Amino acid sequence: MFRTLSRTAALGLALLTPAAAFAQEAAEAAVAVPNPGNNAWMMTATVLVMLMILPGLALFYGGLTRSKNMLSTMTQIGATASLAMLVWVMWGYSTAFGPEGNAFFSWGNLFLSQTDAASTAATFTDEVISEFVFISFQMTFAAITAALILGATAERMKFNAVMLFVPLWLTIVYFPIAHMVWAGGGLLFEDGALDFAGGTVVHINAGVSGLVLAYLLGKRRGYPAEPMPPHSMTLTMVGTGLLWVGWFGFNAGSALEADASAGLAMINTFVATAAGALTWMVIERAAGHKGSALGFCSGVIAGLVAVTPAAGNSGPFGAILLGILSAAICYFFVAKVKAKLGYDDSLDAFGIHGIGGIVGAIGTAVVYQPFLAGPGDGSVALGAQLWVQIFSVLVTIVWAGIGTLVVGMIVKALIGLRVTEEAEVDGLDISEHGERAYN
Repeated sequence: MFRTLSRTAALGLALLTPAAAFAQEAAEAAVAVPNPGNNAWMMTATVLVMLMILPGLALFYGGLTRSKNMLSTMTQIGATASLAMLVWVMWGYSTAFGPEGNAFFSWGNLFLSQTDAASTAATFTDEVISEFVFISFQMTFAAITAALILGATAERMKFNAVMLFVPLWLTIVYFPIAHMVWAGGGLLFEDGALDFAGGTVVHINAGVSGLVLAYLLGKRRGYPAEPMPPHSMTLTMVGTGLLWVGWFGFNAGSALEADASAGLAMINTFVATAAGALTWMVIERAAGHKGSALGFCSGVIAGLVAVTPAAGNSGPFGAILLGILSAAICYFFVAKVKAKLGYDDSLDAFGIHGIGGIVGAIGTAVVYQPFLAGPGDGSVALGAQLWVQIFSVLVTIVWAGIGTLVVGMIVKALIGLRVTEEAEVDGLDISEHGERAYN
């Protein structure tokens, strides 16, 4: 990365001797060196996102299943994340971030052949960070997005089907969407879409993909007539806490520096989540139920999901509004719409991540505006930014929906998606892995 000389610097060079001028010009043109503080923060943020996957998401989803499927749910999440990491360094990073590319995908760095310890990645200022750190950070995003889908397919999808689905889905769906939204030259990036940490790339993508897979798999045996409550809300509460903590790496880390933007994302991740958690419980109470631990956990995730695209694109009170709105709309989809439409989204991956992501992505256009104390300067009118955000949501829904349908049909044709009825009755812990969570 080379810095352009200012007029003052250029005048100073003219007054120097040729040798001194050459030395100063060479110093100005020197390759930027990663700031150790930013590098250390991004390494920490990367580990925090890893915490979201294992143990956070694994415990959150695992506790929501029936006890006979606890280990299979956690194992699918761990194995999915592991496979995604290997795919990422082989061809995923190259497909998402280049260095060569067009509006939909990129190429030129297979097996990280163009990256070494001296390579750097640009941030949003003149700073740079180690490219290996940036690769690792983005790798955890790919891993958790693939794992989120499993909430919609829990308790009935074969383990080998998951392992075949993941690399195909990442290649056809995730990597192109990540490129379109976050890479220079990407379709939605150039369009001006605001997605600070993954409302479209992660949450809408995973939620819509989970919904498509849920329809392909069909309902769980006995659903909805047979009660299927969470077997351990204790573990789900622990997983929720770990997700909230890890989400600071997810959101504040997306600033790519330990700067004011990261601080803004941090406070927004606190307050939007708190608002979502309490709103869900208030709605439960207003609907004639008791405020529940499950409602608290659901509200936490709804708030986190909605603030993800807005983390650095909103003021704190705009983030609170997003948390309230997301919890209310997600509650409606989980409690009402799912039953009306009859799909079996086992752990509400679509109802919370998909819907919450849509609320957050579109709502970012509003909370970004200066009249809500957002960081925007008002140069883009609210109506124009709303259309950009809506267009990015529509592109993500269509790409994820069609891509997942294609991948799901391929896997179904090759090895099948669903376990046998006997295996489902016995539970996937014993039938797929030969183990039990509780003896």
